[in-house]
Amino acid sequence: MSTETVNRGARKLRKGVVVSKSGAKTVKVAVSYREVHPVYGKVITRTKNYHAHDEADTAKVGDAVTIVETRPLSATKRWRIVAK
Repeated sequence: MSTETVNRGARKLRKGVVVSKSGAKTVKVAVSYREVHPVYGKVITRTKNYHAHDEADTAKVGDAVTIVETRPLSATKRWRIVAK
């Protein structure tokens, strides 16, 4: 194999709010986004919850955090916190 570095694909980033602290080093993050209804044209706010890994275990409910996609860490965790 060559000595040059292999670039990975761009990882998905999301910004959201911690809504639950569901165990040791795990938090639930709510990410909201707005989209236009396909038929009526009204702008709708949708929310999706992600389970994220918090290595330092410092995030509290209500904190604004940035999460990044990562390898599967458990049955439901595929994201980790990168910034508070």
